[in-house]
Amino acid sequence: MTQITIPRPDDWHLHLRDGEMLKAVAPQTAQHFARAIIMPNLVPPVVTGAQASAYRDRILAALPEGSTFEPLMVLYLTEDTDPKDVAAAHASGLVKAVKLYPAGATTNSNSGVRNFDNVRPVLEKMAEIGLPLCVHGEVTTHEVDIFDREATFIDTVLDPLRKATPGLRVVMEHITTKEGVDYVSAQGSDMGGTITTHHLIINRNHILVGGIKPHYYCLPVAKREIHRRALVEAATSGNPHFFLGTDSAPHTDDAKESPCGCAGCFTATNTMQLLAHVFDAEGKLNALTKFASENGPKFYGLPVNTNSLTLTKKSETATWPSKIASAAGPVTVFDPGFPVYWHIEN
Repeated sequence: MTQITIPRPDDWHLHLRDGEMLKAVAPQTAQHFARAIIMPNLVPPVVTGAQASAYRDRILAALPEGSTFEPLMVLYLTEDTDPKDVAAAHASGLVKAVKLYPAGATTNSNSGVRNFDNVRPVLEKMAEIGLPLCVHGEVTTHEVDIFDREATFIDTVLDPLRKATPGLRVVMEHITTKEGVDYVSAQGSDMGGTITTHHLIINRNHILVGGIKPHYYCLPVAKREIHRRALVEAATSGNPHFFLGTDSAPHTDDAKESPCGCAGCFTATNTMQLLAHVFDAEGKLNALTKFASENGPKFYGLPVNTNSLTLTKKSETATWPSKIASAAGPVTVFDPGFPVYWHIEN
């Protein structure tokens, strides 16, 4: 195949930040995606319906004129979150999910959950009203190796949490391990998993071999090649449990290239070309529709987009900006490290 047309894709895990960074990166996602689940880990975090509404207004104001991109808002779960506010925000149609960050797990997660018993009333209300919980699937205890945090989270947090809250719809975000793939695959229709573009392409060697590559550093950190292969097989399988969540996370170059560099890969600009390359290399290009356009809406109870996106494979390599300019500083676009021949036609 040298061309594929799919329903316009959605991004089920996206960081847009705020202020000047928001203005720079929001148009990058709006070019190719119809909707996106917007991460709430601002400073301060988006914890109430009123804050989510105000953030949504700022996102819409940052879009190009005439854009039809729809931000799907998410509340940041804290131990003080009010179940009634969550239910009201969901009932209004504004909020599509609540995000669980274990405290200290990733960027701007210090307001996250330390004692899971304290959020039980919120989780029970969410199960009652059918509101999904998106989880950053890593433990943060110092005795657990960073490469084992996801597998440990499944055993010690995620599985017990789901068993204690029957009916709760859960998305395990940015899965990075074979253990994560196997766990999600074995669950029912109330469990989903997102997979990022960059975790389909890089393993931990890309970060560490030949010198530290800060623009490949992300959380959860990329794992061994056996885990990357498990992700590729899951994404290209058509399995309805798995759908695209880029976790595209912009940081300025000075924040990435510092003695304590920030975690995150910025993939909003070139995700669809990279996915076409990965799926084509596996001989599974037809499965791209399910992964990028169908499985996510089905899990969230939303319609598949009626407009479309066409990708064409050409003899010349595709190009995109190496950096996105912002008033806060330049943001480096993810470099896959190989030539890509897939071009977006619309």
